[in-house]
Amino acid sequence: MATEVNSPDLENDSSYVMKEYSTFDSMDLPMELLRGIYAYGFEKPSEIQKKGIVPIAKGIDLIAQAQSGTGKTGTFTIGSLSRVDPSIKQVQVLCLVPTRELAQQIEIVAGSIGQAMGIKTYAAMGKTPVRDDIRILDRGVHFLVGTPGRIYDLMNRRAFSTQHIKVIIIDEADQMLEDRFREQLQCILGLGFPSTARCALFSATMNEDVVEFANKLLDKPVSILVPPEQVNLSGIRQFRVDVEREDWKFEVLLDLYKNLNITQALIYCNKRQKAEWLAEKMTQSGFPITCIHGDMEVKDRMERMTAFRKGETRVLISTDLLARGIDVQQVSLVINYELPSQMDNYIHRIGRSGRYGRKGTSINLLCPDDLRSMSEIEGYYKIKIEELPQDLSKLQLA
Repeated sequence: MATEVNSPDLENDSSYVMKEYSTFDSMDLPMELLRGIYAYGFEKPSEIQKKGIVPIAKGIDLIAQAQSGTGKTGTFTIGSLSRVDPSIKQVQVLCLVPTRELAQQIEIVAGSIGQAMGIKTYAAMGKTPVRDDIRILDRGVHFLVGTPGRIYDLMNRRAFSTQHIKVIIIDEADQMLEDRFREQLQCILGLGFPSTARCALFSATMNEDVVEFANKLLDKPVSILVPPEQVNLSGIRQFRVDVEREDWKFEVLLDLYKNLNITQALIYCNKRQKAEWLAEKMTQSGFPITCIHGDMEVKDRMERMTAFRKGETRVLISTDLLARGIDVQQVSLVINYELPSQMDNYIHRIGRSGRYGRKGTSINLLCPDDLRSMSEIEGYYKIKIEELPQDLSKLQLA
């Protein structure tokens, strides 16, 4: 991973020197937090964790680009939890994310790792009763994660105090700076935080807009950035299947489903209508499959996502709602029924398999109209996607 470092001035007027920590024990973290890290199942830090945890723990602004599935959530969770004083029953970490599914995932990780410290975590999201959020915040929450609209609403209602906040995390920063979130994000950041609060921006992709925003927001941040060609998820095997017509993709998908030993898989479509159509067609063919998209009722989305996380559902068809940040460890295969309309989402999608250094496989179904987009993806990430082998038994997906 190529590393660019902007060294901030610390209180003692020295400069932070980027250092890699090969073990969690060497990071000078609280003992209760270490117990939570190991209890959660982390054994040794990933590459981004080796570099990114300690700057957050030391109170230094950070902008970090990390490949999907390499421990990004663990980095900012561990770093920020190390700064929490459990005896103060106030929000001390505020984490902003674009989707409710990602908020729920982060809340689960933070709650598990921080349990031994007595950390209280909560995820606040839209389309749920605000009074429930307020009641829980009144009881005391240390780590609050949520979507921008709901967090802005709660701050306007003064549902929680910002005076104790030590760390502000912005995850999936490129998506958070798109038009639908950008104004809300800027309003939140303009509502007032302690001058001592530090900020960390994370994403698997960092465009110029994100870097420019970060440079305005952050105070001499440590930067961990990688060029696009290095964000290619080398642990994930990527294949293509060329078909002559779009409507032939369905038969190819049936053939894959029949011949592959799938633990859990995600199938991506670009639009809600196509995802629903595909789920119905697969079910009619005797392969019950669950579908999830952003226009569903919140209750249905939560139930289906929970069932998938628990392994009760083997295959999930999704729009790009689940392209970013969802860590379901058993996912071994991602199928792009349609290539994403946004190039960055290709990496986010296939990163759902091969999480945190494990091996994974992605298969792209391509008709002639897709070939130009596929070529652009290969050129942008400097990768070559090979044809799927005829003998599918050689693909070890479990």
